[in-house]
Amino acid sequence: MKMADVCQVFKNAGMKDVSSILASGNIVFSSDKKVEELKTILEKAMSEHFSYEAFLFVKSQEEIEVFWNSIPFEKNENFHIYGFLGIPGVEKVLMEEFKKAAQAENEKAEIINDLFYWQVPKGSTLDSTFGKVLGKKSLKDQFTSRNVNTFEKILKKF
Repeated sequence: MKMADVCQVFKNAGMKDVSSILASGNIVFSSDKKVEELKTILEKAMSEHFSYEAFLFVKSQEEIEVFWNSIPFEKNENFHIYGFLGIPGVEKVLMEEFKKAAQAENEKAEIINDLFYWQVPKGSTLDSTFGKVLGKKSLKDQFTSRNVNTFEKILKKF
């Protein structure tokens, strides 16, 4: 789906200051409504417009700042660092899956402030044992992941 179309759905649902970050489904907007209400409104609007069962994670600017400020790994040009947002407790499920997976050299995972972070060598994300686990259908609606650079771009947009 095109991000311009997604932004329009958000605008039509009453969101203000709507814009997208990259082409990966990150939408920044403002609203006076509570997160639970926003999630319901936006999932319904997306589901109706795009004819699929939408499942969204709605986070505040403060939550994104905590996420960004809690990154446990040093930036390194040889590694990607991913952060995972999801339903409460999914970080523990992800850590269990990570511990069971074979790891590349210097591949790491940590939970900080109930958030799961994963460091993986560049070029190994999709081929890693843990990366393959992330595609499990049973986990599909429990989390989303983003390269931490995306969170930096989101914070700049705020």
